[in-house]
Amino acid sequence: MTVQYQELWQRWRRFHDTAARDALTQRYLWLVRYVAGRLMVGLPEHVDQADVEGHGCFGLLEAIARYEPERGVRFETFAIPWIRGACLEGLRAMQWAPALRRRVRQLEKARDELMGLYGREPTAEELAAHMGTSVEEVERRLQEAGTLAVLSLDESVALDDGESALGDRVADDEAVDPERESELAERREVLARAIASLSQQEQLVISLIYQEGLIAKEVSEVLGVSQARVSQVHSKAILRLRGKLSRLKRDLVS
Repeated sequence: MTVQYQELWQRWRRFHDTAARDALTQRYLWLVRYVAGRLMVGLPEHVDQADVEGHGCFGLLEAIARYEPERGVRFETFAIPWIRGACLEGLRAMQWAPALRRRVRQLEKARDELMGLYGREPTAEELAAHMGTSVEEVERRLQEAGTLAVLSLDESVALDDGESALGDRVADDEAVDPERESELAERREVLARAIASLSQQEQLVISLIYQEGLIAKEVSEVLGVSQARVSQVHSKAILRLRGKLSRLKRDLVS
């Protein structure tokens, strides 16, 4: 942390200088754009990234208010869970969320039934026939599955304080809690086993988004495909991951 920003933190922490707080907010707005950009992959077209970033700004302000520099944790590491949480709360509050969950649950039920019947991943055409709908509707629901995953997949492998096993961490030199690291390592192992079951293309997309931190536009440039194709592959991968994680968790418990 530079001397300039150390002084800003001191002014904010000691004197609640709102000018210092505003300067810190501007300094770390990139974190909001970073988190919101990651969340936008697979969301419906009508969801505006600016709206998601707006919710994330509330998380950034909350993080600034709660941050204690003397603890030696980098602000980026501290702030990301707050920003992500605020973005997710905003997404959950949108009117389409309950209906989206119902549609995706119907798709998942049909997928599970066909997997039990065929012993393999069903095609979009098979899903459409089983559900009595069109292939286009199935593809739309597959994309919506990516949206629901944004709201729920990280939660299924997250630690109690909201840190995700999928990523969204900025590396730092803070002290490591062995118990915490052991729990996170265990959950990452479960996730790694689920990811290993995906196709090569699906694994690559998941890696570029959740490990390399790329957004959909950047992934499309790396792979030489359209953003729509990236969204489609991501959504199918997420749908499969959620099913795999559920089965792995049941196996671990039994």
